[in-house]
Amino acid sequence: MKHKPYFSALIFIFSVTCLLPSVAWTKDSISWMESATPPFFIHAGGFKGQGYVETINNILIENLPEYDHTKTLANLSRHYQQWKQGEKFCAPSMYKTKEREQFVYFSVPSTFSLPIVLIINKENFLAFGGSKTVSLTSILQSNKFVIGRINNRSFGAEFDDTIDNYGIDKNVFVYEGDDLLGGLFKMLMAGRIDALPGSPEEAIYLAETLGIRDQIMTLNIEENQGDPEAYLGYVTCSKNEWGKTAINNINQVLLEQRGTERYRAAYERWLDPSSLAGYRKFYKEVFLTITQ
Repeated sequence: MKHKPYFSALIFIFSVTCLLPSVAWTKDSISWMESATPPFFIHAGGFKGQGYVETINNILIENLPEYDHTKTLANLSRHYQQWKQGEKFCAPSMYKTKEREQFVYFSVPSTFSLPIVLIINKENFLAFGGSKTVSLTSILQSNKFVIGRINNRSFGAEFDDTIDNYGIDKNVFVYEGDDLLGGLFKMLMAGRIDALPGSPEEAIYLAETLGIRDQIMTLNIEENQGDPEAYLGYVTCSKNEWGKTAINNINQVLLEQRGTERYRAAYERWLDPSSLAGYRKFYKEVFLTITQ
């Protein structure tokens, strides 16, 4: 009986010791936000799970084993809400804007893509001036056309500034919904809007999916041509201590993985073959040289 306190103490120490490893090895978490914007993220159909940014995100997840990872489908308004609340959320590719810098940290560039174009019905080519390159400023100032855009989606600083300066209810329609670009495409073909911004690969993917490849065309946007930020996307995480640490860890992975063939091929598979040589040249000489 006199040994009872001794054995009780041993049991207590053993119990506490058993608990310590689970506490010490508890992983932190990252919730990755995705949007319904193929071919960046593809959530249905024969190419499900093979989106460009989706593949980049999977590479990051594979190389960040110290975190538990989950994926969440959310529109851009939800992205903004989670970040402003400081939750453990990141997105694998976002344009850098002054507004976003207020509530997220940015990684080194995670994606390098061709600049945004205007997608139009081919029948309206002459109405837009009959040129493959157009001035967004002139289009908006004319008040002859309605540009559809996704709420809170950035298309690069120059494009966004032009929309902010010259866009009004009469010439810009802001869309928010689950089908995002697909919904705007349907409005374009129904004649409810005259043009919408998007990437060249988005235009090709959605036009083929909807069976209207021969009915649409793309126009280069003058304001985007001299803006290097129009080509770059960044991983973004909530602007707090957790997000700062996450971005530091993500940067290490990006600098290790961006030069691999798998990483580069994630985007190349959605390009027209004639664009590959030029893309690879800029990828090597521009994208890979940006390391901070």
